[in-house]
Amino acid sequence: MRKSILVLILIATLVMTFLAGCQTTNRTETNTIATKELSVFAGSASKPPLNEAAAAFEKKTGVKVYLTYGGSGTVLSQMELAKTGDIYIPGSPDYLAKAEKKQVIDPTTTKILAYLVPAICVQPGNPQNILSLSDLAKTGLKVGIGNPDSVCVGLYAVEILDSNKLIESVFPNIVTQATSCDATATLISLKSVDAVIGWSVFQDWDPQHIERIMIKPEQLPRLAYIPAAISTFTKDKVLAAQFIDFLVSPAGQDIFKKWGYNATEAEARTFAPQAKIGGEYQLPEDYKALIK
Repeated sequence: MRKSILVLILIATLVMTFLAGCQTTNRTETNTIATKELSVFAGSASKPPLNEAAAAFEKKTGVKVYLTYGGSGTVLSQMELAKTGDIYIPGSPDYLAKAEKKQVIDPTTTKILAYLVPAICVQPGNPQNILSLSDLAKTGLKVGIGNPDSVCVGLYAVEILDSNKLIESVFPNIVTQATSCDATATLISLKSVDAVIGWSVFQDWDPQHIERIMIKPEQLPRLAYIPAAISTFTKDKVLAAQFIDFLVSPAGQDIFKKWGYNATEAEARTFAPQAKIGGEYQLPEDYKALIK
């Protein structure tokens, strides 16, 4: 009798151990799936479509995409200091070049997601009747730009004014420098300024509060594009490449088009056929002295 009881206890112990082992395996497998994630550092020039694309990618693959936005230079510094991030998506090629010099990205993995066209953005109805770049020099006008030292659209704003010899006349009207492309657009949405030199897509972001005035083609020295590249800090290059491939796929491109972005260089060039694309612009050394 005693021997039978011992046998039953032994069998029960073995069964419990087996079940516990199965449960541990299941939890481990579940955790492995749950930890599939990507960290993307991006200039906020791509914020609306990138938010939507990340959600669509997660729904399709189960991979969670964590997005950190800010000025392209600001998020680049964050990546460099913390040595973190799987993908870098700045708002212009200028900052991709900086990231390459800092060895933060693998340049061979770069793909272009969309093209950006600079424009003057004003309040609905254009109450100040701003029709051209020179109108930004009107007495009493309040103008906003992105911070040229860390925000791609701010860098392009200075370049445009510089190439059209308008720095000295327009800079006295610049009353604020925003910390990101998103914040630059918000200056108009909240009626904090009369105009900003921004991206044409700002109107598509907030059509009820932002109206764009296209800059004359001959006054645009350069057009921008949004690149994406895999970080040198990533631990999963395959997964990072998979997300970038999704962004340039027909599904990803449809999302960018929905938000008003130009999908091809040819589309962007309809606004400025002779403008350069790519390269870097160096800020004038004395430009800060002209800003209030």
